[in-house]
Amino acid sequence: MRLEFLDQGPALLVEETMRVLVVGDLHLGIEADLSRHGLHIRSRSRQRMERVLSCIESEGPDLLVLLGDVKHNVPLTSRQEYRELPGILDAFRSRVPLHLVPGNHDPGIEKFFHEDEILSKSGVLIDGVGYMHGHTYPDRCLQGHLIISGHHHPLVTIRDRVGCALRAPGYLLAPVDDTCLQFPGSKENNRGTTRVLFIPALNELAGYDILQTAKEPFSPLSRCMNPAESEVFLADGTFIGGLASLEDHGDQEDL
Repeated sequence: MRLEFLDQGPALLVEETMRVLVVGDLHLGIEADLSRHGLHIRSRSRQRMERVLSCIESEGPDLLVLLGDVKHNVPLTSRQEYRELPGILDAFRSRVPLHLVPGNHDPGIEKFFHEDEILSKSGVLIDGVGYMHGHTYPDRCLQGHLIISGHHHPLVTIRDRVGCALRAPGYLLAPVDDTCLQFPGSKENNRGTTRVLFIPALNELAGYDILQTAKEPFSPLSRCMNPAESEVFLADGTFIGGLASLEDHGDQEDL
């Protein structure tokens, strides 16, 4: 299996016997929600669509997998989402087959997808790799596989000694505890270690610090991961190190 990190998304290309383009957390319609809270921003949905289309055009995938939270507003669907979602999804479909693993922001999303495009919210295996949004316990079929998850919107913050900081979308790769995830015992599983790769949100307004996710986990996957054996990458695939290396940067700033 080969993973390619696409900085222009950010997005991920997974290649085994087929090429799968993975995009997480578009949160289309977020501007309407921000407007209700007094922050008025012009819609950037078209720019987000164009970033995904750029990845499709450059990589020529066999399948596009959206890892949930395609829409933002819950529990209802906003006028912005009704206006923008059909055209954006049709633009994707016109270039590549499309699947959705629904997220916690996706009530009502079935209005915009074909029935055979919507997969189980507890995750699915495609070409030997697991895909899920990440807000639920994973299906048992994902045990022993790499699970690619959205929901967590990982951001990497690196600080130097003079106080300058890089804050950018990133990836967190970590082994997870099968018992914690309510998977069957090890004797019933001959597939090896279950790992999770948390991918960044495509929506540039959505982000959550990786260190905070480790300190205050808010999903089954993040609660069951092993932070000590985790690895952090930037959106272009640059290897940063383990979570401890990010903590070291923070300690240096405090000295």
